Amino acid sequence: MIFAQSVFSPQWWQELFQFDTAEGSLFRITIGAILTLGLYSLLYRENKFYRFTEHVFVGLATGFSVVAIVKEVLYPQWWIPMMGTPANETLGVEMMPAHYLYGALLPLACLAFFVFSKKHGWLSRIPLGIIVGLWAGQQLNAFQNRFLPQIADQARPILPVGETTVPMAINNLIVVVTWIVVLSYFVYSFEQQSKFLQRTSMVGRWLLMVGFGAIFGTTMMTRFVLFIDRAYFLLIEWLRLGKPL
Repeated sequence: MIFAQSVFSPQWWQELFQFDTAEGSLFRITIGAILTLGLYSLLYRENKFYRFTEHVFVGLATGFSVVAIVKEVLYPQWWIPMMGTPANETLGVEMMPAHYLYGALLPLACLAFFVFSKKHGWLSRIPLGIIVGLWAGQQLNAFQNRFLPQIADQARPILPVGETTVPMAINNLIVVVTWIVVLSYFVYSFEQQSKFLQRTSMVGRWLLMVGFGAIFGTTMMTRFVLFIDRAYFLLIEWLRLGKPL
């Protein structure tokens, strides 16, 4: 009896109107299903139900973000290092000395709120500039650690010599040729009058399209996975129109 506890049965409605707020209860699942349908209503057209659901989502996400920043960033990474912690032999916690210079970050961070002032709005650019500068330095370091090894890895043996087998040599040849022809597509410093360079540039363009198509296909598969999860939630967990997996 697949539909014995489904939306078409009296038991489903009786369980719903018990207004049980426990985790996994039908009442809480129904609220989630209504909000899910509210977001999907945008597929029909813009409507007030969708806007209400969107505002609820943005409000909950903002509140969750504030709590997460306080509990996972400000408290462990700023407050505790600034105030320090005493030693606790019972819990095996060593003493952490206080670094009160961390307190200098508070007025610097408060300067960001001057963005709401027309007269002193320029002060808000100071912490923003510091953040952008630190981020740029981190990205340069990340480029050196992540992308430079990838560029150096393109120098692969393309001949089956030594430990390089024939399949490995063929694979390395494809990698090297793809890398060279794709780079030739981005040669804009001079006009490409050579027919060889024009053809390699065209091949590089086609290979780029293949790569972008694979990325787009992967993105679409990810979206379908999310849609399948929501469809399972609506049809199986909420309406109970089938057996759960």
